[in-house]
Amino acid sequence: MAQAMRPDPGHSLFATDGKPHPLQDTLMGVTLFLGVLSFITAQFHSLHALASWAGLIGIVAGAYGQFISVTTRERFVLIVGLGASAVGFYLGMFYGGLT
Repeated sequence: MAQAMRPDPGHSLFATDGKPHPLQDTLMGVTLFLGVLSFITAQFHSLHALASWAGLIGIVAGAYGQFISVTTRERFVLIVGLGASAVGFYLGMFYGGLT
């Protein structure tokens, strides 16, 4: 056999290297929550300030999370949250901005 078989250490939802990543997991959750909040509130024109601020904070949190992320799963969830935050931020800015 040309390659050695390694035992499967199990699948974790948040860490593929078997180590805990509490800061990265927290940033993932915050970015995803703010992205969903921003995206949903951007659909209502009167909530443009909430959508803009949530999107802006979600973009900043997601960018920092990408900078310090360790595993592919963290990066995947952060990209989803960043995308939702960006769409919500841009729609919120279109409908009235941060104020």
